Amino acid sequence: MDVRVEIIREASAELVDAFGRLLPQLSSKAKPLDYEAIDRMVSCDANTVLVARTSEAIVGTLTLVMFPLPSGLRGRVEDVVVDAAARGQGVAALLTQEALRIAREAGARTVDLTSRPDRAAANRLYERLGFQTRESTVYRFPID
Repeated sequence: MDVRVEIIREASAELVDAFGRLLPQLSSKAKPLDYEAIDRMVSCDANTVLVARTSEAIVGTLTLVMFPLPSGLRGRVEDVVVDAAARGQGVAALLTQEALRIAREAGARTVDLTSRPDRAAANRLYERLGFQTRESTVYRFPID
């Protein structure tokens, strides 16, 4: 499969359609994104939205969030999703490697991500790419 990874700089109908297909594969609770939501996401200075594209369609996405803190520039990988039909073909690795390259070039000290324990293939990939399990407790406060 010939896949290229690119940075998305503006919203489009194609992107709305792609997130409409991909987001439900990531989360059953995520609300569909309209053009305005995607525009907010891709125009946010903290976000770098990456897509993996074949000649036919967008088959994956990843959002890299970078933010300056007193301890240095930090990165975070969020919402990695690859279409079920394209899984197991290295798409997530390409997306993640590009995010790490961008973070490294920006001077980030670290890049974090979280992944549920039941996502065994994803966890193996992250470990293979050099991510290390961190001794930490993640807390979440539900707003809605």
